[in-house]
Amino acid sequence: MADRYVLAVDQGTTSTRSLVFDRGGRMVAVRQREHHQYFPRPGWVEHDPMEIWANTQRTAAQVLGDMPDAGDVVALGIANQRETTVVWDRVTGRPVTRALVWQDTRTADLVTELAARPDAGLVAERSGMAIAGYFSGPRLRWILDHVPRARERAERGELLFGTMETWLIWNLTGGPDGGVHVTDVTNASRTLLMDVRSCRWDPDLLAFFDIPAEMLPEIRPSVGVLGTATALNRALPIAGALGDQQAALFGQACFAPGEAKCTYGTGSFLLQNTGTELVRTRSGSISTVAYQLAGEPVRYALEGSVAVAGALVQWLRDGLGLISSAAEVETLARTVGDNGGCYVVPAFSGLLAPHWRGEARGLVAGLTSYVTKGHLARAVLEATGWQTRDVVQAMAADSGLSLPALRVDGGMTTNNLLMQFVADALDTPVVRPMVGETVSLGAAYAAGLAVGVWSDVEALRRNWHRSAQWTPTPERARALTAEYPRWERAVELSIAWGAP
Repeated sequence: MADRYVLAVDQGTTSTRSLVFDRGGRMVAVRQREHHQYFPRPGWVEHDPMEIWANTQRTAAQVLGDMPDAGDVVALGIANQRETTVVWDRVTGRPVTRALVWQDTRTADLVTELAARPDAGLVAERSGMAIAGYFSGPRLRWILDHVPRARERAERGELLFGTMETWLIWNLTGGPDGGVHVTDVTNASRTLLMDVRSCRWDPDLLAFFDIPAEMLPEIRPSVGVLGTATALNRALPIAGALGDQQAALFGQACFAPGEAKCTYGTGSFLLQNTGTELVRTRSGSISTVAYQLAGEPVRYALEGSVAVAGALVQWLRDGLGLISSAAEVETLARTVGDNGGCYVVPAFSGLLAPHWRGEARGLVAGLTSYVTKGHLARAVLEATGWQTRDVVQAMAADSGLSLPALRVDGGMTTNNLLMQFVADALDTPVVRPMVGETVSLGAAYAAGLAVGVWSDVEALRRNWHRSAQWTPTPERARALTAEYPRWERAVELSIAWGAP
């Protein structure tokens, strides 16, 4: 029997990629295209949904054309930047404004206003997450309040809302001509509008945020046929959809409670599987949906979202000019044996998990004349490790689950100094898989599982193979535990600095 392949569309913050995977979980073809980043005001970040849709069509057609026999590609899975928000006209298919990206901070005043309401506790109780501008519900409310006639048109049923997977699925399945308006449960869980237990849109949450139900997509499982993509050069069942970080959890085969992964990219995102139990957070992590297979119970996760990780290295390169490429940060950091007492808190636009302090601002603490650019480079890398420790400690307090190892992926995992620091800071082994494209692989796994390319999640687990491991050094782990309070004080300073 001819081998069967799965197409994955990975719609990310900076680019859209289309990739083909075989049954062994190996990538056999890839095409990528970047899209423009719009910054119309300080703190505002926007994308053009039409450009992203065009890039999806183009890369998918190209990668299918790269296959010797495209007929062997049997399903399509989608992973997406999660909280980025799109509103469009159901008749014309045109967005009413650019997409508001998950990094966008324009809803800060709205969030403050909503959080001060006496019934604000309803949001955390029903959605599992506190009110924050990070999620897509406040962005949708902002569009309804600020785009002319958007609210009245939405209430008449003329406008549709979705995150990026909803926008792409609608267009792939026909757009104005019968496009399917759906979202998967992981992306719906990031809106603050879904009851995290029933996995349905919650009428009380819709009333709290003043969102018309008419514009919301139908919530579906992550693994299961959502529709047929007819807009490509061949029809394919769209059989899986996951938010990017949940897709990485799926691609890392973290299917058992306690298993966790951390993706180190622009930011860092650590998810720990908690099984069918919804763990209520008390320590600053997020209670969220991990994934759902059609016909099976929802699996939940705790998540720690860190806004700035790799972006801090980019700042060292582009903002300060201390390195000419991201890879040089490790070389520079290795010119010294420690951070020289220097700590960098990268709260460029506030702190996310586990602090959730939007007023925090970035700072460099502990500067003396002894500190060199090597120490600063080391402090930049260590900031990512310290933030990981913050998140892991919060999750442990919430779940009580042990962390036998941390599976990692993303561009920063090629930095051996950083990965060893993370292992020592956590006193836990850090493991990188053979296939680094875990977000895309997770989308492929979801789609292939739905159509029988893989029989069950155990088949996916057998595909996982280790490429590298960093084992903690006991002496170094003890030293970092003693040093950790200095990092905590630096974080407190960053919060105090931004306070009114």
